[in-house]
Amino acid sequence: MLDNEQLEQIQKKLQKNITSKRYCHTIGVMHTSISMAMRYGADLQQAALAGLLHDCAKCLDDKEMLRQCDKYDIPCNKTEKKQPYLLHAKLGACYAAQKYGVEEDAVCSAIRYHTTGRPGMSLLEAIVFTADYIEPNRKMLEHLPVIRKMAFIDLEEAVYMILRDTVEYLGKGDKEKTDQIEHHTLEAYDYYKRLHEKKRGDS
Repeated sequence: MLDNEQLEQIQKKLQKNITSKRYCHTIGVMHTSISMAMRYGADLQQAALAGLLHDCAKCLDDKEMLRQCDKYDIPCNKTEKKQPYLLHAKLGACYAAQKYGVEEDAVCSAIRYHTTGRPGMSLLEAIVFTADYIEPNRKMLEHLPVIRKMAFIDLEEAVYMILRDTVEYLGKGDKEKTDQIEHHTLEAYDYYKRLHEKKRGDS
């Protein structure tokens, strides 16, 4: 496990490789991830590291993103080839291991799914997924204040609310638009919607 000095070195290296705006967002996600890890009993250093590196590959343009995925043998589905920015999470997990020396699979997995989510996310995955959406520098969206509160009350419910808003924004129900949504996101939405409805049924 990394100590604080090693984490600082990674932070300095990362700052050189992303824009100042992206770095500001990244620090927000890191601190939010740590706060949520304190709330839910997750590993604080893993939360810090995953939050810090979640966007470590987002500095690349679409063409380079595809080229790097080819270089590292990262498979790309049809949706990702049409929207290469989605690949920054997969590539980021790879970079975390290859360029930043991350050895913990849990950290790499949290980076891998921080954009799309997936059904049955681990605690760390759900924390980073949520922290990326609610961190203080995010543009204010309609339901963001409520989701920020919910993130520290019921994490699964917060994940559902994020996925619901994401899928609605991307156009679920419109076949043409739905084809543009990464399948993990749709599967995650259906999974957490079922949990949400079960809770409502039990209450």
